[in-house]
Amino acid sequence: MLIAPQLGLIYPEINPLRLAVYIAVTILIIACPCALGLATPTALMVGTGKAASKGILVKNAQALEYAHKIDTLIFDKTGTLTKGFPEVKEFISIDSSKNDEILNLAHAVEHLSEHPLSLAIEKYALANTKSIDKQSKVNDFKMLEGLGVEGKVGKNSVSIGNAKLMNLKQVSIQPELGKKSEELTRLGMTVIYLAVNNNHLAIFAIADTIKEESKEIIEKIKSFGIKTVMLTGDNEGAANYIARSLSLDQVYADVLPAEKSQIVSRLRAEKGGIVAMVGDGINDALALANADIGIALGTGTDIAIEAADIVLIKGNLRKVLQTIELSNSTLRVVKQNLIWAFSYNVLAIPLAAGILFPFTGILLSPVIASAAMAFSSVSVVLNSIRLKGKI
Repeated sequence: MLIAPQLGLIYPEINPLRLAVYIAVTILIIACPCALGLATPTALMVGTGKAASKGILVKNAQALEYAHKIDTLIFDKTGTLTKGFPEVKEFISIDSSKNDEILNLAHAVEHLSEHPLSLAIEKYALANTKSIDKQSKVNDFKMLEGLGVEGKVGKNSVSIGNAKLMNLKQVSIQPELGKKSEELTRLGMTVIYLAVNNNHLAIFAIADTIKEESKEIIEKIKSFGIKTVMLTGDNEGAANYIARSLSLDQVYADVLPAEKSQIVSRLRAEKGGIVAMVGDGINDALALANADIGIALGTGTDIAIEAADIVLIKGNLRKVLQTIELSNSTLRVVKQNLIWAFSYNVLAIPLAAGILFPFTGILLSPVIASAAMAFSSVSVVLNSIRLKGKI
């Protein structure tokens, strides 16, 4: 309005005020940042919808946005890398004539626990005794986190758990059973000790089967340059056996639930990148919440699902890969949307400002500017919708 007439950029017969208002209105219309505002949320919305259709429930859209940046992926063992249905492969007692009595005591205590190892021992006791006294009353029952269980059956104090529990109870491991435990541990089995009145009487050798897809999934995840780590409360021998079978980069064994969270925090501090945790149990909940991205298996416990950012509905590890791929595709679309929105404004605003008017007399109409602004927003939405067909 003030400078253009002095510079001779407009014809004398043109009203400067009218032209200035016309151009200002056109600029305001075309510079509307709708496309910029829609660029990220529309892509994330379509991405999370596509994820849901594939059995991946994204509770936190930011987790999907950053999943492509994962540099360390931590797995729980039981129920995550393995099927989660361990079985007793061997039962050895110091006196085979008392096997029925020992298994009755084991059943009485273990049937009060929902831990997978407890369920395995309970099932074995039911199948391998002549008669089970299901009416046995257990007093002072305790679930000892990361150690095992204990309770009083009649006059007998029964403790069933790992070597740490035996050390805590100051139970001396029978030399013959101790030697056999070492052999079984080297074969990848989890050894559970049973003591009655602080006397070591038997061992259970329990094994869980690795999920068919675990090795393939781990290999593909490693091909993305992601470090793979396993956390487990199992003994070192059994944990190392699984780690070797799956070619994992690092393993932490004999880990208590609280220590899982501490290890996750330490890895986050060391790596400085995105650390994700995949788990399914009560013991994993704190670690899932503490990770940058918590991924729970839908077949796991309610508390693990509640603590996670992403839930794999059917508990299939392949969904972990799909989550990473989905994150990559979503981010790519977000970038395309932002590039389009910025480019549109960079090109359209000078045109609306009348950059061509001094040379051609052409001005962009506010009506056309409105249509162009709307088209920009629609194009961002349409580009985001492409995610539905790409993934």
